Amino acid sequence: MSQAAVPLEHPLERCAAAVGAAIDAASGSQPHFLSTAAKRDVLLGLSRQIARLEGLRMAVLAAAGDVAEADAARSTGAWLAVGAGLERPEGRRLERLAASLEGRYSALREALLDGDVSRAQAESIAAALDELPSDVESSVRAEAERHLVARAAEFGPRELRTLGRRVLDVVAPEVADEHERRALEAAERRAHRRMRVVRRALGDGLVRITADLPILHADLLSTQLHAYASPRRDHLEGADRRDPDTGERIPYPRLLAQAFCSLLERLPTQDLPRQGGSAASLVVTIDHDRLCADLGAARLASGHALSVGEARRLACNAGILPMVLGGASQPLDVGRAKRFHTPAMRTAMAVRDRECRATGCDIPAAWCEVDFP
Repeated sequence: MSQAAVPLEHPLERCAAAVGAAIDAASGSQPHFLSTAAKRDVLLGLSRQIARLEGLRMAVLAAAGDVAEADAARSTGAWLAVGAGLERPEGRRLERLAASLEGRYSALREALLDGDVSRAQAESIAAALDELPSDVESSVRAEAERHLVARAAEFGPRELRTLGRRVLDVVAPEVADEHERRALEAAERRAHRRMRVVRRALGDGLVRITADLPILHADLLSTQLHAYASPRRDHLEGADRRDPDTGERIPYPRLLAQAFCSLLERLPTQDLPRQGGSAASLVVTIDHDRLCADLGAARLASGHALSVGEARRLACNAGILPMVLGGASQPLDVGRAKRFHTPAMRTAMAVRDRECRATGCDIPAAWCEVDFP
């Protein structure tokens, strides 16, 4: 009589079952009854075991391509994100880390399995090692890996990422300077390709401007804004950092926004690029009678409206051209005796037309060329 074969249980299956059983046994206990020293030991012990479990999960995930294929998932990371209730970016990060540990960084993999590094530390170390130049010798890369793993006992993920950027200074100082030069030049090229400024109207008089800038120019802007918003200027300018309506102290982000506005209003137009034949200037148009009566609204060349009080304030600043309709300031007073348009003519046409006069074209007037028949 034949005996049915008993399927063998894999050690990883036994581990998952044993972990579940241990958690079931401990879940009803009350941690409040632990002593201070015991709480410390349990917290550190659980954190270490969690790191070891993460190491096991990374090992299985690296070998789970057949699972994603069987379930028609896009990738193992995407499959795990759905099955484990994770965010999709988290699933992708886990998949990348699993591939790095399995294929490139054996010392880091063993440290995670031993609980000597946390998953967050492992991600930082792997990212730093990935950023090393491709021509670094394998022995140097392995030494860098061992060095960063050893430093994990002292430093957290953020510090390890910082140390990783300069790890060649320690393990291979003879090539560190050249690597830094090439890394900086590559980062600057990427920054210039990816930099952008996006404007979006929020309504209620606000516009959101989002800027992705190279580090140099972001630091230049921050330095200038901090100079305007510095508390040391208060005694020089009599500035009051309290909101006149509420009496509350103005938050520093709003102070920086005020500084940004002040900086823009004080830019010398003679140093700006010429646009359409004249220096880039903001034109504010208002009827003379309304200006005197403090009624109605002023208009920008873009068509947006301003209060009369704001227009009067702007009229005192360089780079703002107040165009008062009526009297000698009327655009009609600009002569046409010359063959080519004057800057005054161009300004008048920009205010009048606001955009290209060609049928179906709506580009701003500042981008257009002027041509008189």
